[in-house]
Amino acid sequence: MLPPTIRAVVFDVGETLIDESRIWTRWAHRLGVTPLTMLGLVGACAADDQPVARAFETIRPGFDVAAEEAAWAEEDPTGLRNTFDADDLYPDVRRALSALRELGLRVIVAGNQPPEALAALRAMELPVDEIRNSAELGVEKPHPGFFTAVADLAGLPPHEIAYVGDRTDNDVLPAADAHMCPILIRRGPWGHLHALRPEAARATIIDSLDELPGRLVPPDLMK
Repeated sequence: MLPPTIRAVVFDVGETLIDESRIWTRWAHRLGVTPLTMLGLVGACAADDQPVARAFETIRPGFDVAAEEAAWAEEDPTGLRNTFDADDLYPDVRRALSALRELGLRVIVAGNQPPEALAALRAMELPVDEIRNSAELGVEKPHPGFFTAVADLAGLPPHEIAYVGDRTDNDVLPAADAHMCPILIRRGPWGHLHALRPEAARATIIDSLDELPGRLVPPDLMK
């Protein structure tokens, strides 16, 4: 059981709510490599604490991601390209979010996401109270200001907020330092690798969002 003081649960996006496999597969096709090559290089970035830009650089030295995204948008303006839709949600997402709200918890989505990803999330009509990205909050993870903004958004003190993400560097450690309750979900390359690190001991580790409702009991329901 997690602390009985939690009144809000805030979720990261990539590999927490969204399975990014299709995004990386589309990038592989765009770059002319196999999906295994692209996914392997992304995994290597996760293992070596490198930004994913390193994967692009390995495939094409000097690669300009922003310029390629712009060209891609001109060629395929209505396609998903490097974003996602409801088909990319992990199967446990709607079920778990609904269950948390039924417990009376505030449910918020807040991560480092570009504007198009924010629009995609809002179009899904998820059972949540708020959806924000780092641009709207004015600061990106892992900066402490991000977690201050999240607490303001929740309207609660940090110790009454659980933050769920798949990384120790961007999610667990800064959330813990902000006095939130960090929860590490063990899925995606970062989630599986980071769960093995000593610093993951600062978090509650789960393998599915379905575990959350049984572990989070709002204070009003405590006897």
